[in-house]
Amino acid sequence: MKRIGLSLICSLVIGSCLLAQPTNKLPQYFFVGTYTEGGSEGIYNFSLDPATGKLSDHGLAAKSNNPSFLALTENGKFLLAVHETKGEDGSSAGFIESFAVTKGQLPLTNLGKVSSGGAHPCYVSVNQSGYVLAANYTGGSVGLMKIDEMGKLSGPTDVQQHYGSGPNKARQGEPHVHSAFFEPGTKRVFTPDLGIDQVTVYDIDPVKSKLVKAAVPAIVVPPGSGPRHLAFHPTKKIVYVVNEMGSSVSVVILNKDGGFTILETVSALPAGYDKPNTCADIHITNDGAFLYASNRGLNSIAIYSVDPKTGKITLIGQESTRGETPRNFTLSPNNDYLLAANQNTNNIVAFRRDTKTGKLQFTDEIKAFKPVCLLFRK
Repeated sequence: MKRIGLSLICSLVIGSCLLAQPTNKLPQYFFVGTYTEGGSEGIYNFSLDPATGKLSDHGLAAKSNNPSFLALTENGKFLLAVHETKGEDGSSAGFIESFAVTKGQLPLTNLGKVSSGGAHPCYVSVNQSGYVLAANYTGGSVGLMKIDEMGKLSGPTDVQQHYGSGPNKARQGEPHVHSAFFEPGTKRVFTPDLGIDQVTVYDIDPVKSKLVKAAVPAIVVPPGSGPRHLAFHPTKKIVYVVNEMGSSVSVVILNKDGGFTILETVSALPAGYDKPNTCADIHITNDGAFLYASNRGLNSIAIYSVDPKTGKITLIGQESTRGETPRNFTLSPNNDYLLAANQNTNNIVAFRRDTKTGKLQFTDEIKAFKPVCLLFRK
């Protein structure tokens, strides 16, 4: 009887432990946007095992033409993708596509597309009010659209054309809007423009669904920097701008009067590095303690510590992405992992992140056709 009782207790304890497994041990699924060349057909579905750091390929999620950047609505029900195609006149017409995301169901349901308002859209974002932003690289414009509760897109309701140039005539002969962000908790929109060395700032007019230049209309970075992407500090009024051509990060204070102060600009490269390089993406951890930026050329993730008082950054290391041209990378939902997409070597690499030091440790890599955007599902 004692043995039976003990066995029963052990079984109950083991059963309870199995039932109590945390949900973060389940696979974390993410979408991969690609350039549709060399075998790619569009958007793919992958997963990360949070216990081991292993990656798995679950196949095609949706057919799409050059979905080089992706975004999810806040409720996770709809996926947005930039979409390039050829217009009747031979020009590159830009579109934003939407897809319905249903748990366990693939392929995704295509809900239609609308014009991005320009050519070669390279970034899309969406806020909780249903506004959608598209950054049109060629020609340099930003388009404003809307998405409804059923995932249907409309617009563009407004297109803002940028003007100007930068000192590097080979790359800055005209505006090149490279991304577009909604500032958390405000109506402001930030649009890094590589061609004019500015982050142009707008307010959203919710009545007319228009973009209106903000009272202080731009963050001006050092000439020839080529701002590309940015990341907002989770608790401080600070934004970090990654400069593609300058291979650097500018730390910008968002002043109470609506203006901006560049606190510092810090290199993303190790001392003495003098070979070609361009930066691409930037992300900050949920706790605001570490910042990461990707280097294409050095092919690494630059690791910065963030001063908890001032928000200033210190470059503390580099981690090879084990491939070439890490155009995009992302942090897992709980920030335990960093995943890098190497565009030119067709691989995605996973690193376990030390939350105390910010350092990265390789866990796995997997093949993918021309991966250029990684986006975890909600």
